[in-house]
Amino acid sequence: MYFSDRGRFYDGDIHEAAEGLHKWASEDSQPAIDRRARARDTLAFTCMRTPYARVLSSLFNKICGIQRSGTRYRGKLVSALIEPYGIELGGPDGQQEFDQIASLRRFLLSARDPIRWRRPMEPDIHWSDMSGHVATFIANGGRHDRIFATECADTGMQAVLDAAPIRHPVDLAQIPRFNESEGYGPRRAHPVGAYFDDLSRHLVYEI
Repeated sequence: MYFSDRGRFYDGDIHEAAEGLHKWASEDSQPAIDRRARARDTLAFTCMRTPYARVLSSLFNKICGIQRSGTRYRGKLVSALIEPYGIELGGPDGQQEFDQIASLRRFLLSARDPIRWRRPMEPDIHWSDMSGHVATFIANGGRHDRIFATECADTGMQAVLDAAPIRHPVDLAQIPRFNESEGYGPRRAHPVGAYFDDLSRHLVYEI
């Protein structure tokens, strides 16, 4: 979307951009976002990832992996989780072999407790329920014109681009793909489905 406005990509991590786009985290942007959301005259869309792949990604990238800054995610959060729940990390850099399936099961417990009972801490945005994120926009007056699955991102994003007034055409097939988190955590040793036995699936339902 940044490219469609400017014909160029943002030079850096878009999460850290402080100008050139509106973000709710910026107080100066909030009135404009609120106004357009309530007026419902701007195309609004979101995408949702399967909860199974999402929680796996959270475990590997946020809990087991070292962040780009060279530190653990959210400082002491990781140690606060691994000690009471016994989550294995794959060594200090997340690259050593460990029982990934057992670690996921324990991580699911550590994600379930804050979401269901707000203890031992508030739930983290990366593994709290997606419906909560989507509902926040709706509860504050917004409506989504498009909701698509992350696993079908090209098809879903093309529908958004076709419906949106854009300044610069976007050829999705030519857009470079990369994952900023890739390489900072362990590689999956199994297909996604292999991680989720009956107990793990039940915990996902609770989350």
